[in-house]
Amino acid sequence: MANIVFNIALGKVKYYAEQVGTGNAALILVPIETSGLEADSVLRDKHDLAAVLAGSTNEQTTMGRKTVTACTVTVDDTNDRVALDFADQTWTAPTGNAISKLVIAFDSDTTTGTDSSVVPLTMHDLPLTPDGNNFTVTVADFFRASSSA
Repeated sequence: MANIVFNIALGKVKYYAEQVGTGNAALILVPIETSGLEADSVLRDKHDLAAVLAGSTNEQTTMGRKTVTACTVTVDDTNDRVALDFADQTWTAPTGNAISKLVIAFDSDTTTGTDSSVVPLTMHDLPLTPDGNNFTVTVADFFRASSSA
């Protein structure tokens, strides 16, 4: 599950996940370098992916982004929660600088726009030094919200 949910996405993550796979909407997985990484308390206030990457926080571009076009939304009435999941993602022979985080963001139209129109949803701790060996992110409910009532 997420280490943080971006403030801009609070209460909207399920809505965005339900849009994935309709039209050109997708989730975008963005590896974030260890070097220059800003604190979670700073990053959670960023309202778009461009803002996340505008400070000293850097995208690890050698590995590249992953685009996810299918997301499972499960409303669990028994446990009073909703869980969001997608298939495991593999980076083939990744190289480059070490990463510490993975941002999962929503892009409403992958054919147009820029990072300023991509909404950051969650960010996860993911320490990795790419060494040319395939790397798979195993996802089990990248987001889960529950009722406290």
